[in-house]
Amino acid sequence: MALKPVVLALSRSGEPVAHRLAAVLGCLVHGREGRVDQADAFFANALDHVRDLFAAGVPVVGVCASGILIRAVAPLLADKTAEPPVVSVSDDGAVVVPLLGGHRGANRLAAQISDALGAVAAVTTAGDVALGVALDAPPDGWRLVNPGDAKEAMAILLSGAGATVCGPDAVAADWLQGLPRGDGLRITCSAALVPDLGPDHIQFAPQRYALGVGCVRDCAVDELDALVDDALAEAGLCAAALHSVNTLTLKADEPAVIALSAKLGLPMRVFEAPVLDAQTPRLAHPSDVVFAEVGTHGVSEAAALAQAGEGATLRLPKCKTANATCAIAGADAPLTDLAGRARGRLSVVGIGPGQAAWRTPEVSRLVAEADELVGYGLYIDLLGPLAMGKTRSDFPLGGEEDRCRYALEQAGKGKNVALVCSGDAGIYAMGALVFELLDRGPDQMGVSDAARRVDVICSPGVSALQGAAARAGAPLGHDFCAISLSDLLTPREDILKRLRAAAEGDFVIAFYNPVSMRRRTLLAEARDILLKHRPGETPVMLASSLGRPEEHVRYRRLDALQVDEVDMLTVVLVGSSHSQLAQLGEGPRMYTPRGYARKIDGDLAG
Repeated sequence: MALKPVVLALSRSGEPVAHRLAAVLGCLVHGREGRVDQADAFFANALDHVRDLFAAGVPVVGVCASGILIRAVAPLLADKTAEPPVVSVSDDGAVVVPLLGGHRGANRLAAQISDALGAVAAVTTAGDVALGVALDAPPDGWRLVNPGDAKEAMAILLSGAGATVCGPDAVAADWLQGLPRGDGLRITCSAALVPDLGPDHIQFAPQRYALGVGCVRDCAVDELDALVDDALAEAGLCAAALHSVNTLTLKADEPAVIALSAKLGLPMRVFEAPVLDAQTPRLAHPSDVVFAEVGTHGVSEAAALAQAGEGATLRLPKCKTANATCAIAGADAPLTDLAGRARGRLSVVGIGPGQAAWRTPEVSRLVAEADELVGYGLYIDLLGPLAMGKTRSDFPLGGEEDRCRYALEQAGKGKNVALVCSGDAGIYAMGALVFELLDRGPDQMGVSDAARRVDVICSPGVSALQGAAARAGAPLGHDFCAISLSDLLTPREDILKRLRAAAEGDFVIAFYNPVSMRRRTLLAEARDILLKHRPGETPVMLASSLGRPEEHVRYRRLDALQVDEVDMLTVVLVGSSHSQLAQLGEGPRMYTPRGYARKIDGDLAG
């Protein structure tokens, strides 16, 4: 999905220009704390904030010196085909410089900004400067059939050889009409299959056709793929002329349909049965049998027509195999909008302890893409400016089931939802509860069928035990385990059984939920159980509020561990009988040797 840009204001001198740009672009202003008076959100460190937005795939328009943006994103530069636009604007609004992502929207963004401000757009992309066009970035509604040849084709044009624009859709390709004429490059504009493409012959296809598909449950991926390939050949169309893959909502989680959408690189859209049944008068093959089964007289034909619009006609009526159907509907002009709705998505994300530097780029991207954020309010607050402008649904501690159920049902409506957890969402967090609800039937207080069809993505985060271990040194260098001391959901005897087993096994142990206001005894019992199996001087690390300004780390002996030093924001790491504290200049560091000492000592003896 295309994310809205964020306009950054770093100084009061550029603040008026930033707000003018935000009004033009319909986006938010993020301002530097203490340097800007008004903004939708504030950030403390410009380099960290720009880097976080860039990693999340958010287009950045900085009203600031270009060098600030360059220094911020430089460590992340890797793949120019995937990087978001980065544009700098001078404080007075006189100069606009697209720094990155010229063919991914930065040049268009710079042109829009320069038109609004009456500024000079310092575009340096060769094709845009010399020819006013980028072959690998056609306008919406068009697709380059052979993108791998775009670079060499552009080189031919830049050499002065000129181009011939031909094909049945050449007149509609108005953005190519200003190219210098010549026979160096042939550009065919057609939805048909065109032979002999290469560096000197490229093809642009107008996306005038909507593909409709249907299939039985668990249809083989290869069967639907082959059917669509045959259908395109029969219709005389190339796959690039397709605009979208469309089907009934009941098929939103069908593996073959999902795989087809991914293979074609097209959005998948789903329609409710009444919407599809409204297309019945236009169908070539209406079926009472299909209606009795799914509530519409057709799936593939109806989905294709519903997407292509009122004036569309069937280019290819329903064709089928034993388990799948497909149809193609065509419109008079390229399709640029999407009807129906997307398959819902729930991203179950762990944001780490809270600071942006410990949040993974993938999590930042999933949060940036989400329509709605769901979670405990504090965790959403920790996202800072990345959460600005988004619908958020806050749930209190203790409302975990309601939180997960709500997130799934919102995704079931076709929304892109992020369920925000601290640490790692799969470690003592919401991940397991999400799948437990999905695994329950309607009679077991599970979730709706619509929620069960959503795309669930789990993205890892820095867990509390990892954060604590990194601060300590390397206490998890050998075998370890994690035990929650909360008996709200786990019987107390089960916790004690696991404690005794971990103590006997001599594991390093990370204690989660060590105490609460009402639960004060289990940590003391754990200490006493462990002291039966490891020495009293075993090092214990207490790490509170990890990754936050109030972070506090200290070490104790196991036999001196006091419950009153620990709260719910503290992770307790208890070493094994082999764990050590290395006394270094900056203080003690905890580590658990893995056995290398025996090798080192053996080498010394030799």
